[in-house]
Amino acid sequence: MKNKGLLTLLGFALIIIGFSALILQLVGVQWVFLSFLEKMGRLFAFVVKIIMVIAGFVVIVLARTDWERERRESGGEQ
Repeated sequence: MKNKGLLTLLGFALIIIGFSALILQLVGVQWVFLSFLEKMGRLFAFVVKIIMVIAGFVVIVLARTDWERERRESGGEQ
């Protein structure tokens, strides 16, 4: 995979933005670029921010996985 670094950076950005948005929500402020989420409801905004964090972890794991090695170890070449 040739975009490993870029995808890892995207994953870390999602995690950092999601965590910071959750912490800011606890004290009653919000990121300006995420303010449209609050218009759809506080619960919706909270769930989307949690999904951002989880998606960040998933993107990092998928970007860092060596798929060729995984296929060889699972016996994919029979």
